[in-house]
Amino acid sequence: MASGAKHELVPRQISVLMGFRARKSIKVAPGVRLNVSRSGIGASAGVKGARYSAHSSGRRTTMVGNPIFGVGYMKQSGGGGGRGRSGRSGAARESGVTHGTAERPMKPGLFAPRGEKRLFKAVKANDAEAMIRVGEEFDEQRVAAYSLGGYLISEANPERAASLLAEVLETGRDPADDPFITKYVRTRASLEIAPGIEAVLPLNRDAVGLLLAELRQETGDLEGAVRTVEELEPTTYSAVSLAELYTQLDRHDDVIELTESLRNEDDVTALLLVYRGVAMREGGFLDAALEAFKESLRARSRDEAIRKLALSERADTYAAQGKKGMARKDLERLLAIDSNFARVRERLAELG
Repeated sequence: MASGAKHELVPRQISVLMGFRARKSIKVAPGVRLNVSRSGIGASAGVKGARYSAHSSGRRTTMVGNPIFGVGYMKQSGGGGGRGRSGRSGAARESGVTHGTAERPMKPGLFAPRGEKRLFKAVKANDAEAMIRVGEEFDEQRVAAYSLGGYLISEANPERAASLLAEVLETGRDPADDPFITKYVRTRASLEIAPGIEAVLPLNRDAVGLLLAELRQETGDLEGAVRTVEELEPTTYSAVSLAELYTQLDRHDDVIELTESLRNEDDVTALLLVYRGVAMREGGFLDAALEAFKESLRARSRDEAIRKLALSERADTYAAQGKKGMARKDLERLLAIDSNFARVRERLAELG
């Protein structure tokens, strides 16, 4: 999981989606993110319930409201071109005030179950402890309460969060189908799957499972993390998570099988190719490893964290072949990008 402040159930800027062609979002300070997309560069800042963003096109956006439910007030000014979701032109948005596209959620009715009312109140207040207490007391709200509460406390209390999320998976139910979540909750979970890869998923079984695997990985329970991911539906996200875990467990044959016939098409496949290269090298197939690293570095547009990892691992592979000049070349490229990366200065000195 990415380090930082305690989670809030706020729809975050999307850095990777299933097509892995979406914009990138970089955290530059607490509450402040730099957003990069094909349309330009922007910055956003704010706290729970209020956010301001500015784009290089001149567009300014202010949003105020309850981020959990997706309800609020939005004002846009500046910028131009295109049509907004409301169908208004850019010129109309410059001078007008619009409301968010999400509708105000229906509140629990007078005769709604007591647990539903209490969980609604806890979620509205973004109170993780209150959500968990509702789950402990009311069976019908347990899946929703433990999924939401577990996500919120996953950084502050990873062991307790893991226990809650494991209980959600043991029910065999998908939180995305839970009546409370489908009726009231408007949020997505942001998970760092591996270096350079961030998944933004609806709060479903895959999100819960991947988060649980990350928490188990952090506590050293790699086998438990693998079992968790292997029980999920096969997706590109689960493939990256498994490749990283298999590599840490020296299950190199499993990595090779998982990454068969891959091409560098996006950040995810580029990272998977790095794992494939490591597996090939550790299996003694040095030429095949170099081919995998070469393919992973083919596109310069890939995330910098992935390219740095590929250069580092390829340098080690060249060194294993006795090609110190090629290893030095990769390490010098790495030094130019990040002088503090993985003992790069010491490794260059060792090559003489």
